[in-house]
Order: sequence, then C-alpha cells, then structure tokens
Amino acid sequence: MTTTLTHAPDRLRPLAERLGAILTARGIDPDAATTQEPPSEPVTALELADARIPARYRHALSDHQQVTAWTKAIAAAGRPGPSRAPGIAEGPSLLIAGPTGTGKTHQAYGAIRTLLTAGVRLRWEAVTAADLYARLRPRSGHDAERDLQTLVRCPLLLLDDLGAAKNSEWTEELTYRLINHRYEHLRPTLITTNLPTDALRTALGDRIASRLAEMTERVVLNGPDRRRRSQN
Repeated sequence: MTTTLTHAPDRLRPLAERLGAILTARGIDPDAATTQEPPSEPVTALELADARIPARYRHALSDHQQVTAWTKAIAAAGRPGPSRAPGIAEGPSLLIAGPTGTGKTHQAYGAIRTLLTAGVRLRWEAVTAADLYARLRPRSGHDAERDLQTLVRCPLLLLDDLGAAKNSEWTEELTYRLINHRYEHLRPTLITTNLPTDALRTALGDRIASRLAEMTERVVLNGPDRRRRSQN
C-alpha cells in the first residue's frame, strides 16, 4: 500500500518563505543560497590525525634510524584494504627508552605521522601511562572495561611514559592485561619510558617486563634534556 503526501508542500511553504525573508534581510540571494554549495576539499588522514595529536608534536618527524626502519616494516606488513592502501596488521612493537627530554615522545608521534604520510590506513590511540590509570579507574557511570578493550584492540597504540606512574597491584594487573593481549595478538605498540631495563622490570613486574623484552625492538635515546636546553 502506497500513501501519497499531498499536503507536505503546503506545510513547508511558510517555513521556506520565512527562511527566504531572513536571507534577504542579510543581503543573501535565497535562490543562490539553495543552489550553490561551497567547494569541498578532501581531508587527509594526516590532517585528521594532527587534530588529535598534542600541539607540541603536531609537526613531529621521526628521524631516528631504528624508528624509521620500524615504520617501514609496519607499512610493508599491512594488508591492502578496499582502496588498496595498506592497513595495520600484525607486526613488531617498539620501545623507545632514554632519560627525560631526549625526544622519545617526539619520535613516537613522528612514527605515527610517517605511517599516515605513507598512506597506511591507521586507526590508533595514544595515552600516557598516568592518564591510562586515571581513565580506567572504576567510577560510577563509566564502563572502564569497555574503555580498556578499545585500547587493547586498536591496531596501533602509543603508550607514553610507561613506568612513570606510581605502581600498585591494580595498576600492575591493568598494565599486564593491556600488554599481554597486545603481545598475544602481535598488535604493534609504541612504548616510551624513562626507565632503564632493570628499573622497568622492578617497576612493572617480571610478567610485563618479560613480554616487553620479546615483543619490542628497543631504541635508546641519549643526550641532554632538550626542554632545559631550550630555556637557556
């Protein structure tokens, strides 16, 4: 059965007339406003990513040899999607270690931007360890488990400043669940830390440290604190 709406134009006409009057009062031709559309420009994946990346790292470039080698390996392992562009698949993880201010986070965000520039289809998340625990701490009206699964399953995760937050049984178990799932499913993970290997094991526990040792390639950055140097 088909119903014909014969009175819809009569109901819409007063609204159209009011809209036309408002446009006319503002010096806008109603006919031009309804027939012309502003030109649209495609938004690139890198532009979308830059809107999410902290302003300080919005133009970051990964120029460390091991970091750029890792991005090439990840891009090469990607599976072609509908547009034939490679998407993140299984692959190695990268742990960038070094003292405060040596550019670890800069290199990590630079790696993400490098992958996007190369045309890799990339769904990614970034979080500091301290924010991770704050974000997942149980509270009324918040589904922390669902939030954790988002981080666990995303194709690429940047976990920044691992080991800097105060440790507890709860944070250790949470970190273990996150790392272990990504370890088992070979999901690429970018990790930065200020701690050397022995201190990282003490801070995180043997279970986590053992998995990180197997799943990550390790990059060590040295040098003075760039933040202090920039103030001189």
